[in-house]
Amino acid sequence: MATLFWGPLSDRYGRRPILLIGLVGYLIASILCGIATSATQIILFRILQACGGGVATTVATAVIKDVYVGRKQETTLAIVQSMVVISPAIAPVIGSLLLTFISWRGIFFAQALLGLTVVLGALIFKETHHPEHETISVMRSFGRLGVLLKDPGFTALLLVFSTMSIISLGFISSSSYIYQNTFHLSSQMFSFFFAFNAIGMLLGPLVYIPLSKFIDRFVIIYSCFFLSIVSGGLILMFGLGSPIMFALTQFPATLASSVIRPPGTYLVLKQQENDNGSASSLYSAGGTIMGSVGMVFVSVAEAFPVQAIAFINIVIGAICWLALWLSMKGFKNQIKI
Repeated sequence: MATLFWGPLSDRYGRRPILLIGLVGYLIASILCGIATSATQIILFRILQACGGGVATTVATAVIKDVYVGRKQETTLAIVQSMVVISPAIAPVIGSLLLTFISWRGIFFAQALLGLTVVLGALIFKETHHPEHETISVMRSFGRLGVLLKDPGFTALLLVFSTMSIISLGFISSSSYIYQNTFHLSSQMFSFFFAFNAIGMLLGPLVYIPLSKFIDRFVIIYSCFFLSIVSGGLILMFGLGSPIMFALTQFPATLASSVIRPPGTYLVLKQQENDNGSASSLYSAGGTIMGSVGMVFVSVAEAFPVQAIAFINIVIGAICWLALWLSMKGFKNQIKI
């Protein structure tokens, strides 16, 4: 939820200082995690670490909106979104690999080293947003979040494309239970199967770039919704019996939820022109909140995790398809495309 603060603050004070504050906070919190002496301290410092790290996605998206327009903006968002999508997927795999060489404290110190690297990058970063109204109060800057949410076109698209995060994060959070508990795979074999689906997450935005040159973005978006529904049906028909068939039938939904992020981000941000940081904050927070809903659902349905994933793919794909169609029809004069 810290992303809701970073965006408005970057609109008020500029991208670079807010980026530095957040990343330095992440660096310090990572070191504190590494030297923590109790579970309570680790939980507290991890929260601080997450708050600081949240600045990266929010400000990066706002910077792209500051610098690029049109087709260039959309393709750049595709590249950045591929990193956003793949990071939560490969992080557990990398962490498990590092644990074979270093202790859990070493993991946090490795994160601190990463934090130091990005802080150095932020130091040479050239400001892309120069606030025109520096006398506006901080609270009024936060109020821009509410102003954006009152825009029906912005809010409608925000809800549609944030909801798709339920599919990706629902799968990520349940994949280890499905492959190891349901299909009884070893942790090493799980990493191989998970990597296969993670490839879909990585390739999605990269697939979108060439496709969008020849196919209208809305055709691609509706096709992704349909692909998710088909994937859910295939899982129910063929994916319950073996890990190979589950991986193959889940792959279309994984790919679809990833392909849809670049055009979704582009369309949401396109609905406003002045509050790039605030819009980016709402989009990041929306995806996180909806993704958490997916995590909760699969945890409640832990007795039938494969069926739960299939249900999510079908229902979310159908809901998003219908919601976008109704939004485009009901707010056609208010949505910028």
